[in-house]
Amino acid sequence: MLAFLRKQLQELLEQRAALKTELDGILEEPTAEKRALNDDEDKAFAEKRDAIRKTDGEIQAVEERIADLEEEETRAAKAAELRSRFTPEGPQPTGVTVVSEPETYRKGGKASYFRDLYRSQHMGDRTAMERLQRNDREVSEGLEKRALTTTDGSAGEFVPPLWMIEDYVALARAGRVVADQVQHQPLPPGTDTISLPKVATGTATAEQTSQNTAVQNTDATSTSVSASVATIAGQQVVPQQLLDQSPINMDQILLADLAADYAVKLDTFVINNNAAGKRGLLNVTGSNGITYTDASPTVGELYSKAGDGIQQIHTGRLLPPDKIFMHPRRWAWFTVSLDTNGRPLVVPVANMPQNVLAAMGEVNSEGFVGTLQGLPVYVDPNIPTNLGAGTNEDRIVEVRSQDIILFEGTPRSETFRETKADQLSVLLRFYNYAALHSERYPKSISVISGTGLIAPVF
Repeated sequence: MLAFLRKQLQELLEQRAALKTELDGILEEPTAEKRALNDDEDKAFAEKRDAIRKTDGEIQAVEERIADLEEEETRAAKAAELRSRFTPEGPQPTGVTVVSEPETYRKGGKASYFRDLYRSQHMGDRTAMERLQRNDREVSEGLEKRALTTTDGSAGEFVPPLWMIEDYVALARAGRVVADQVQHQPLPPGTDTISLPKVATGTATAEQTSQNTAVQNTDATSTSVSASVATIAGQQVVPQQLLDQSPINMDQILLADLAADYAVKLDTFVINNNAAGKRGLLNVTGSNGITYTDASPTVGELYSKAGDGIQQIHTGRLLPPDKIFMHPRRWAWFTVSLDTNGRPLVVPVANMPQNVLAAMGEVNSEGFVGTLQGLPVYVDPNIPTNLGAGTNEDRIVEVRSQDIILFEGTPRSETFRETKADQLSVLLRFYNYAALHSERYPKSISVISGTGLIAPVF
């Protein structure tokens, strides 16, 4: 194989040299007087130049394959030399240390299994094919070695399982989509309640009935809205042995998991909390409630309900909403719904749709996914799906997000060894403080609910 590649490389180099000679011939002056190339000469020049570039690419590919094969031959020669130093009775006392060949596809290695798979199938790369074949042999030999010792009690205990510690599988958790889409402010220190003054009823003007008569005089009244500071916290007790003996930092893994769960709980706090001074978006007193009741719901009918929720914010808040939140299953129902001619009602923006109900943006399981009635749609798995009389309804929330303020402190992650010292344990703790002002402008929120939002059928 190596001899063939070297011969092929020599042929390519000769081919390139011939092309270069032809190219130089085109550039030679046909007469003593200098002149520009004519059209035929310019075309021939371009063809030769492109041919040289193509040949250069082929030369580079062959040189890379030769280098790979030479490296493999070197490794094979070293392995053969080591094997030759041993007899059937055992190793000779030469002081030689036996080493094993590294696996073809290993973490940190230069070879890529998927790149070789592509190059072998689509480019006919022989070197990639050989690496794939060598990997097949390595896997086969490994299985044969394990075959006789895989049962506990029959020396199976000497074949420990291979745990990919560094590539551990973290618990899948949702993010904090809604919480990140409202207005954010840092939590003020030294308080457990954040109160905001509010104008309850305003002043008034009126047309003066005649000159020198009293003008309209209406006194404004005021009130306040308050948000209580909530504490969201979690802990985990772990044995000291786990921290000491694990090859990875278990405290970092567990604290990261606590932080991930905090994100879920904070998002749920913003969406669905139902306590005085801590109302989530679904439970704000005085918000716009739109009910969609239907035993056989359709996206077309729900579309008009979405428009109703939008207009109620326009009418009650006198400013436009800017975001729509729904559960991923609800958006999926939108995207699979068809009109009477079998055409999808929601199509990608790239298709430049005409007369569609909504447009798909990015494909996400949480976050921005598209637009509906001109507003961006965000899907959030933390929106509950167990609401309503049948405990199978979700909700759609339309908001003017700047009217909702989430005050959030700085998260704290801590490790305590002293508190559990008597049992050789370590306590990991994560917590933060947050307050939500969702009732500043109740008419900034529209919530669509009802039996039309039961679990969709696909």
